[in-house]
This record gives sequence, C-alpha cells and structure tokens, in this order.
Amino acid sequence: MPAELLLGGIVLLGASVQRLTGMGFALVAVPALVLLLGPGDGVALANCAAGLICLAGLTSGWHMVRLRAMVPLILASGCTVPLGTWFSNHLPEPALLITMGALVTAAVLVIMRGVRVPSLSGLKGALGAGAAGGFMNASAGLGGPPVSLYAVNAGWTIREFVPNALFYGVVVNLFSVVTNGVPRLDGGTWIAAAAGLTGGAIIGKALSGRVPEDRARLLVLLLALLGGITTLVKGALGV
Repeated sequence: MPAELLLGGIVLLGASVQRLTGMGFALVAVPALVLLLGPGDGVALANCAAGLICLAGLTSGWHMVRLRAMVPLILASGCTVPLGTWFSNHLPEPALLITMGALVTAAVLVIMRGVRVPSLSGLKGALGAGAAGGFMNASAGLGGPPVSLYAVNAGWTIREFVPNALFYGVVVNLFSVVTNGVPRLDGGTWIAAAAGLTGGAIIGKALSGRVPEDRARLLVLLLALLGGITTLVKGALGV
C-alpha cells in the first residue's frame, strides 16, 4: 500500500504540473517512476500516463495544431522509437539509470538556458528534433525536450507551442506504448496511477491562472533536476 500511494503521488504531481504549465510530466515523474518500478516498467508507465494527459489537454486546443508543421516531427520520431526500445532492452540497468539521469539533467539545463541553435529550425531541425524525441521517449520517457528546443529555435510562441507539443506527445507516446508495451503492474497499482492522473489533471486545471507560470515552470525544472541527479547517482553507485 505505501508503494502504491507513493506511485499515485508521483503521477499526481506530474499530471498537475503538465496541466498547469503545458510541460513537465516526464521530467518530474520519470526519474521517480524509474527508481520505484525499474527502468522498463517506469518508462512504460510514463509513456501511458503522459500520452493520456496530453490527450486530455488537447481536447480544448486540437484546432490549433499545425499538422503540416508536425508531419516531419512525427515521421522522424516513428523511425527512432524502435531504436530507443531496443536500446533500453539491451543496456544493463545501472547504465540505463545513468543514461536516463544524464538525459533528464541535460534536458532541464538546456530548457533553463533557452539555448538557440540556428540549425534546429526549418525541415532539418524538425527532423532532428523528432528523431531525438522518438528515441528519448522510447528509451527514457523524455520525448518533449527536443521538441521544446526546436520550438524555441523556430520562433514559436507559447500559444503555438502548447497544442502542437500536446499533439506530438499523444502520437510519440502511442508509438512508444506499441513498441515498449504496457507496464506489468498489479490492479492496485493501476488504480493508484489512474487516480493520480485524474486528480493531477483536476488540480492542474484548478491552479491554472492562479499560480504564476514562471514560478510554476521553475519549480517543475528544479524538481526534474533533482530527480535527474538522483537517478544518475543511483546508476553510478550500481555500476
């Protein structure tokens, strides 16, 4: 029961910040889920939950999705998702934890600095971001940061970014669930995850507009940075 409550709390926190800020579920939840369930089931659960929370958020903004702009991102991610799954299935657990921790930490630092790379705009940038996102999502549950970096360099506004990022999240997580499968959890754990996902969506929506977005975003990134470093250290200690 304590483990189920902890898992439900992790999912609730991730879903809340995703609904509140338009980002953050994977960054916040993946390190904790991986430490609690192991890399395989942790990433698989993150894929399922992130896909659902993105789908819920997209219901009110689907008409703003730029399908033509998203096609290269989606096609590229579909090509690299199987590679990410193969990578996660063949790497020893300590090495996988180190990789996941490093990816989370690097992603947070890149987003915090708002890095601009001219080559990450246009068709080549979209293909590169989509490919990186597909690989990272299937291997570590982190498909969002490359797309965020692409959006910054392509000059997208927040209003443009959020619905398109949600659409990308739905599709790339669907790809990842197809290749990774669903996590092997018992009934109580599934109930805890579903309750956390539902509660988080409700809390995030209620807080939207009441919590300054910049402060909420900073909190998300700091939590993600802590989780990434913790996962990295655990992997290093297990080598």
